[in-house]
Amino acid sequence: MDEAILAGTVFFLSYMLGAVPFGLVITRLAGLGDIRDIGSGNIGATNVLRTGRKDLALLTLLLDAGKGAIAVLVTGYAFGLTDLAAAAGLAAFIGHCFPVYLKFQGGKGVATFFGTLFAVSPLVGLGAGLTWLAVAALFRMSSLAGLFSAAAAPAISYFLSGGPDWIFIAGMTLMIFLRHHENIGRILDGTESRIGKKNKTE
Repeated sequence: MDEAILAGTVFFLSYMLGAVPFGLVITRLAGLGDIRDIGSGNIGATNVLRTGRKDLALLTLLLDAGKGAIAVLVTGYAFGLTDLAAAAGLAAFIGHCFPVYLKFQGGKGVATFFGTLFAVSPLVGLGAGLTWLAVAALFRMSSLAGLFSAAAAPAISYFLSGGPDWIFIAGMTLMIFLRHHENIGRILDGTESRIGKKNKTE
């Protein structure tokens, strides 16, 4: 198969996997209605948690992370296309943020980002995860922790491997910052919700 066609096929299939809105599907199956009608309106695990169902929030988190990981692992290991593995993760991440099934109105991508990182490089995922934990412990803000870990990930990848994966990770980082523009505004004006405190915004 032509390399361009192969790359396009991998990107398309990974995007379609990433576009599956697990948070929405799970809450509807549980009889909780449309998750987009409560809280922040987001389809991710944080908003699912606002239903009071910690089990569904955890399941959403794992499935959203799994989308990125599966895209990377199937591409890189099952089919041996290691050069396209990180790109497949990026495609799944884009699918989550801009799902065709929901008129391109998706989540913010942090869980899918971490799933992709751990599949591309466990060390990079660990480094970003430790960054998240440190910032969350210091400032008690999940969004701020996500932003710091996303910013750190490309640098960690570059210094650990020096390969091209950091470029795809940097693309996800940029998108995370764009998707969190409202959170950034609330962080700057001191109104962002903190871990352990109830708030209707994300």
